Amino acid sequence: MAVPKRRVSKARRDKRRSNVWKMTAPELVKCPNCGEYKRPHRVCGNCGQYKGRQVIATEEA
Repeated sequence: MAVPKRRVSKARRDKRRSNVWKMTAPELVKCPNCGEYKRPHRVCGNCGQYKGRQVIATEEA
């Protein structure tokens, strides 16, 4: 079983436990076709277009 050679200081322990290392929220861009927010370099979930062409067929009412 591993045993620490020296005691971890409070500063090192607290740095490790801080929330600084958490992931950030994904960036969002507006779709040039419909204006809905979407992740960059991905197909728009609202209109189904990517790079100006229809990729996914969507039902339009």
